[in-house]
Amino acid sequence: GLRFLRALRLIQFSEILQFLNILKTSNSIKLVNLCSIFISTWLTAAGFIHLVENSGDPWENFQNNQPLTYWECVYLLMVTMSTVGYGDVYAKTTLGRLFMVFFILGGLAMFASYVPEIIELIGNRKKYGGSYSAVSGRKHIVVCGHITLESVSNFLKDFLHKDRDDVNVEIVFLHNISPNLELEALFKRHFTQVEFYQGSVLNPHDLARVKIESADACLILANKYCADPDAEDASNIMRVISIKNYHPKIRIITQMLQYHNKAHLLNIPSWNWKEGDDAICLAELKLGFIAQSCLAPGLSTMLANLFSMRSFIKIEEDTWQKYYLEGVANEMYTEYLSSAFVGLSFPAVCELVFAKLKLLMIAIEYKSEKRESSILINPGNHVKIQEGTLGFFIASDAKEVKRAFFYCKACHDDITDPKRIKKCGCKRLEDEQPSTLSPKKKQRNGGMRNSPNSSPKLMRHDPLLIPGNEQIDNMDANVKKYDSTGMFHWCPAKDIEKVILTRSEAAMTVLSGHVVVCIFGDVKSALIGLRNLVMPLRASNFHYHELKHIVFVGSLEYLRREWETLHNFPKVSILPGTPLSRADLRAVNINLCDMCVILSANQNNIDDASLQDKECILASLNIKSMQFDDSIGVLQANSQG
Repeated sequence: GLRFLRALRLIQFSEILQFLNILKTSNSIKLVNLCSIFISTWLTAAGFIHLVENSGDPWENFQNNQPLTYWECVYLLMVTMSTVGYGDVYAKTTLGRLFMVFFILGGLAMFASYVPEIIELIGNRKKYGGSYSAVSGRKHIVVCGHITLESVSNFLKDFLHKDRDDVNVEIVFLHNISPNLELEALFKRHFTQVEFYQGSVLNPHDLARVKIESADACLILANKYCADPDAEDASNIMRVISIKNYHPKIRIITQMLQYHNKAHLLNIPSWNWKEGDDAICLAELKLGFIAQSCLAPGLSTMLANLFSMRSFIKIEEDTWQKYYLEGVANEMYTEYLSSAFVGLSFPAVCELVFAKLKLLMIAIEYKSEKRESSILINPGNHVKIQEGTLGFFIASDAKEVKRAFFYCKACHDDITDPKRIKKCGCKRLEDEQPSTLSPKKKQRNGGMRNSPNSSPKLMRHDPLLIPGNEQIDNMDANVKKYDSTGMFHWCPAKDIEKVILTRSEAAMTVLSGHVVVCIFGDVKSALIGLRNLVMPLRASNFHYHELKHIVFVGSLEYLRREWETLHNFPKVSILPGTPLSRADLRAVNINLCDMCVILSANQNNIDDASLQDKECILASLNIKSMQFDDSIGVLQANSQG
């Protein structure tokens, strides 16, 4: 009979799945709709052919029927819809043939439109749309933000460096754009430790896919070549808010481009630096290093070498390059000190570690009587090593630093070769017994700390720290020289017109021992953040007469945009011009300056990132090729003094 019409109920299959909350996305609903309409039409038409072919034509007294099974009719309809028409099965009744004429018109149109669309929807399913399967006993971190070949390769090169030795952490990348072929190849080369998923951290469903709640940390990378740094920082702050809303306890380390945008992170209720949340401002870091180099030349290079992972390149010749590369191969590591050092003073442990273990220890994490953690840099004899003290070492790889943890006076006292200092029987016995160190061993070499009191405070005189009450009382009598925090030298806000020097005025002013800052930028350039450069040079631990005069040479239109953050710093002058002009450079006595800094704002119209530094390179070559009669400048400086 007409029981084949029941197949039309399949058209509502999509709605049923939506009622059951199985279908949620638009693509899945559309795909099920197309498939259900196509299949129900196909099966219903096959049922009609099955009825008329097995019954025959009524006007022929049902004598022209042919025995066809239902599945033969299904096959006939598919062959007809696809216009293949093998001819092995065909309709013999007039009713069947008449139906096939009309069905070919509709079926062909449906086949030609529905099938390609179904294939497209299936093909458009995300290649990286799965979910991360957490492995028991293995940590993972989530990396999101600006995911490109350059940023990922730089991150993996440092994070997965062989010197780290025991990196048992899986890296999960989450980005809303599928990777290109080069980036995909990079992921495949590190397939044992890297996974990529397509999605957005602004979507809670995607955060659940990468198991953000069980991740050790979430890293957000910034695009340092972006056209609008504030917009880039705003997008990263939104990522932090989304992640913190989903899981408030997750540790987040985010990159920021502009110093002032870090304040917005403090407004997030679940942002907690004590739990390890941190914002790394690239401009603050870079310009802060440059400023410290103005005070101590070469310091920024040394720090950059310590914080970047590089392997040792062996050179046979006894040249300065050999010793420099040997130093470049060293990095900063942390390791818990063996119980053999307990009770010794810091200088005694440093001497023993250097002589016996061939390690350089520079600081320790010290716990006071109130169990508050503090980092002590090169403390004196009054500090004694406690049980479970964390040491900070400079070494070439993590294996060397483990000697400090494995060292045993009973087993290793007579060993002269430090490479032979390994885990001894005493250590194995300690591991089998419950120890106060056992919960901390997981934190070695950069492990995460979850205790609210574990974030250490830096206990040393540092110009970037807020002075205590005693320091404030001992400040110069003229309190107006310092800002409200007492951290920096301060002066009333000055109009930019008052600090502008013409070329003739600069030439008449004998400048010596100053800092020349050459700026490349214009009205449309992204702001560099010169405040981050000036602040360390105006730190309050310098007396006023020790402050180096700062002279900016560059576009006045650009410097006007930066001036709002600089107008309260003393001893700052501006020479409108260009760093490529030798006349401007001679006017500011560049040959008598203590340091010359060349900075370039990001240029948005340059496609190749490597060309961003072309002005800095040209200016450096220009200054190096200039010739001066230094005796004239020295005589002028002496006469001025």
